[in-house]
Amino acid sequence: MTELKKDLAATLAARRELGAEYEAALVDSFVDKVDTQVRRRLAEERLLQARGGAAGRGSGGSVSAFGERFGFAIVTLVLAVPLSAIGITQGIGGLVATWAGIVGVNLAHTGRLRRPGRDPHA
Repeated sequence: MTELKKDLAATLAARRELGAEYEAALVDSFVDKVDTQVRRRLAEERLLQARGGAAGRGSGGSVSAFGERFGFAIVTLVLAVPLSAIGITQGIGGLVATWAGIVGVNLAHTGRLRRPGRDPHA
């Protein structure tokens, strides 16, 4: 996780040096790095489960769902910082719209995870 923190610090420093005109490119680059790291971790977890590792035992797949939720939450929080900085440039309305989008994406993701295994009679 410290690698992502370093990348975020470097991205924010570059934004300060280069100015707002490079903001979108810097955010895209950082998002790609986060996406790559999350995909790598998920692939490692799936490989461990496929090999019958400890993560695949016991709870019947709930560890995988937890890992996906946890990974998504971390990515969302990491991306909230630069997105908030971008949103606030448009005033408080931009910041509110940014956080509404963040909350909406998290709610949609949570609903997607709960829907397939959901018991309608519970």
